This record gives sequence, structure tokens and C-alpha cells, in this order.
Amino acid sequence: MAADPCSPVLVLDRPGTARPVPEAPGRRLLLGAALALALAVVASLTLVPEGSGWAWGAPLTELHWYLTGLASPTTLLQLVGNLLLLAVPAALAVRLWPALAHPARLAVAALAAGGTIEVLQFLLPLGRVVSPVDALLNAAGAVLAGLLVAAADRTGTDSTA
Repeated sequence: MAADPCSPVLVLDRPGTARPVPEAPGRRLLLGAALALALAVVASLTLVPEGSGWAWGAPLTELHWYLTGLASPTTLLQLVGNLLLLAVPAALAVRLWPALAHPARLAVAALAAGGTIEVLQFLLPLGRVVSPVDALLNAAGAVLAGLLVAAADRTGTDSTA
């Protein structure tokens, strides 16, 4: 299968030199399937009911909770969980659509994804806390993961190996 010009695969012959090589058959299909699975995991973590209705997570209150609770395992779990929630989908999306690796595009997509989770938690009677801070943390982790994958791809390092 010929290399997709939108998704180049490079092989480093010597430091500083790279040449395009044919894309492995089924690579895009595998990436798409992995992305779908990662998004299903995100949905199961964020859209499973925990009661009914919803609660508002006041941003200043949440920021204070995070900043004053960094010694607490519960706070650290929440912080790290929010940062990592969209990291795998972002990394896979950048691999699948390399144009998404542009920081502005990636930030818009990440904010849209994080915001969509919070909007769905508001609209559906899930008993979840609707939090703009969560959406921003989700987006920050996604942008960081996407940029790391893009940087690895530019240097010829396979970050999925």
C-alpha cells in the first residue's frame, strides 16, 4: 500500500536524514480502531451515571481544592486523571491525522473534546459534577500528549513502539 501523503512514515538512514517509506497495510485502520476504543473508554469513565441530575463545580473552588490538596492522594488522582483522560485519544488522533499536530488545531480540538464531556454531563441526568476546570485539565493533557507524539514523529522516533 502506498504511503498516504497526509500520514508520512519516515525511516532514518543516518542522523539528520529521513526517507519516506510505504505505510504498513492497515495502519490507518488500526489507528482508527484504537482511537474508537480509547474514546469508548473515555465515555465509560465520564458518562456512566453516578446518581441523577448534576452539580456545578465552581472554578475558583476547584482551583483552590487542587492547589491546597496536592499532598492528598485523592486530589492527585483527580488531577492526574483529568490530565490523562484525553491523552491517548489525542496521541492517536495526531498519528491518524498529522495536520492535527499544529498547536492551535490541537488546542481547539482538545478544548472541544473536554467541553463536550462537560456539556454532556450537564445535559444528561448522570449525577456528575460539571466542571470547566476539568475541561481545561483534559485539554491541557491532550495538547501535551499530541505535541509529544508530533515531536517524536518529526524526529523519526516511533512513540507507539
